[in-house]
Amino acid sequence: MSRRKRATQLTTVLPAVEGEVLPPESGPVEAFTFGDPAPVLDSREILDYLECWANGRWFETPMSMDGLAKTTRASVYLQSGLNFKRNMLARTFVPHRLLSRQAFEQFALDWLWCGNCYLEKRNNMLRNTMGLLPPLAKYMRRGVDMETYYQVRGWKDEHEFAPGSICHLREADINQEIYGLPEWLAALQSALLNESATLFRRKYYNNGSHAGFILYMTDAAQKEEDIDSLRTALKNSKGPGNFRNLFVYAPAGKKDGIQLIPVSEVAAKDEFSSIKNISRDDLLAALRIPPQLMGIVPQNAGGFGSLREAAEVWAVNELEPLQARLAQVNEWLGEEVVSFKEFELPTGGK
Repeated sequence: MSRRKRATQLTTVLPAVEGEVLPPESGPVEAFTFGDPAPVLDSREILDYLECWANGRWFETPMSMDGLAKTTRASVYLQSGLNFKRNMLARTFVPHRLLSRQAFEQFALDWLWCGNCYLEKRNNMLRNTMGLLPPLAKYMRRGVDMETYYQVRGWKDEHEFAPGSICHLREADINQEIYGLPEWLAALQSALLNESATLFRRKYYNNGSHAGFILYMTDAAQKEEDIDSLRTALKNSKGPGNFRNLFVYAPAGKKDGIQLIPVSEVAAKDEFSSIKNISRDDLLAALRIPPQLMGIVPQNAGGFGSLREAAEVWAVNELEPLQARLAQVNEWLGEEVVSFKEFELPTGGK
């Protein structure tokens, strides 16, 4: 079987020792899915398999669109960054009789999250264009004849569009020329790491089984009832989300007879903030959005600098190229449907 035909298998063998590459065995191997931490250069070079497999009617996408769509909600920074870009594009978009602002927002969002966006041309009985509607990119598939497009939502749940009625814009990819891949794909692991750190901390507080402190008593009490009352009071303080406090009563006990050795507790507190900040910076770098435009609170006294200057530079370096890419629809339609007004910031004063 050729490597192109095995494109959708996406399998890899994990080495036994870090840095050691083992040959694949004849037995079953672990499948690569969203959420599995895997390096770009693995023993089977996973990203070389991101090609398109033809099932006879259409080309399958190089990676799961369903998994990619779920990943956009893995991190607040990723989803917020994608929505920020969409909002800026919608802010400068000039509505057209064939393309409403609502339709354009879906069209722009599809481009940002998956690197593909589609517009369907609806014609009247005289074959004049009535309007442009964006079919969801998550379900769109390109036919093997390169002219026909299908909307595939599941087994035997498909719709074939009329040839030539679909405009497809794609982000350029180095491995295949059928579908696009999002620019932020390199930050996929950072988004999942950010999510894992948040979920770990939520589970840590929700399980309610961690100890807050150990009350260690060595003096022999005169009344056992007092010890029982103290133990009962500490026990009743338990509850979901509360720290678990422990009581140890050792009459005539010796010093250091019981010791509490924390397991990476202090380091875990610092690591959580570090992981969140580092993964956040990776996502912002992949999205190419200044942190002050995302509403992130600076950790230093100096802040992030001028908000106005950051917005102006971002508009020139990022917003205008995005506008130019989406305006390629005009070449396909032969009419200027997608146009934008100049990005302007409000001036000071009343």
